Amino acid sequence: MVAKLTTARARSGAAGRARVPTASLSPAAARAPFSRTSARAARSPRNAGLRPVRTLGRSAPKPSLKCAATGGPLEALLWDCDGVILLSEHLHREAYNKSFSHHEIEITKGETLVWTEAIYDVLQNTVGGGKPKMRWWFNKHGWPTHKGSSTPPETDDEKTALIDQLQDYKIEAYKELIANTAEARPGVLRLMKEAREAGMYVAVCSASAKPSVIFCLNNLLGEEQFNLLDCFIAGSDVSNLKPDPEIYNTACERLGVDKSKCLVIEDSMVGLNAAMGAEMDCVITYHSGTEGEAFEGAKLIVNDLSEIKLEDFVACKQRESVVDDRIVNQEA
Repeated sequence: MVAKLTTARARSGAAGRARVPTASLSPAAARAPFSRTSARAARSPRNAGLRPVRTLGRSAPKPSLKCAATGGPLEALLWDCDGVILLSEHLHREAYNKSFSHHEIEITKGETLVWTEAIYDVLQNTVGGGKPKMRWWFNKHGWPTHKGSSTPPETDDEKTALIDQLQDYKIEAYKELIANTAEARPGVLRLMKEAREAGMYVAVCSASAKPSVIFCLNNLLGEEQFNLLDCFIAGSDVSNLKPDPEIYNTACERLGVDKSKCLVIEDSMVGLNAAMGAEMDCVITYHSGTEGEAFEGAKLIVNDLSEIKLEDFVACKQRESVVDDRIVNQEA
């Protein structure tokens, strides 16, 4: 049972019961060559270094998949990473707890801070980015004592220094945890590949720390596929983290694509609010930590992308109502 679903969301009866519809391709789109632009073909892979933001020069028009009924194009898929490309939130939580333990973080004297699964579910649906999560928690529940200090930090500089120290350790702990366990969620890599072959831009926009995201994507995609991303933006590349829309606005500007032709893929309310703040359509691929959210304003809400086609992404941009597989599964 979904706890927070509301009835206010506009939904046609058929859309609420039917499986995700597949749009027909226009004749022009059906004939479009499944290849990247000449600019992409000419690009040589880098041997070293990963730039935080990469964009592709637009030397030739990019074909767009179109819904035959409306002709509305889709030119760019903007993916979140954690929780979307892979289920990693439990690993992030474990890495935070390793950092808290190592630094002897105590809010209550004699009790090392532990973020439970329930606590982390609240955090990931409330705050974007690792450092903001810790700052938000400490501001709400009290700043802790830690190894080497029997009193909590008082000045903002002291608080920032503690957060930085905790985050640095957490990143390394996360890398160790994910090194041999990283696995993409079903359907994600296929959809990325199909989008590239259809001439669409593919970007990753994550509020997480850059070293963590780079390590994760290299493990999942390999360096060659990672270098094929048209744009990669991490939390340190923007001034304001999700739910602020800056990261998606920045990606749109870098790619040179109109917002109406972008589709964001997210997993949480924080990400959905960022996408909606940027005035972009959003698909939600939820998981156990976020499935209870209403996701008001999303265009498509599914747990599993393995049966979703690229045409379904196009179709969801054209519908007035939302398809939510939680409703479909309840009624089945």
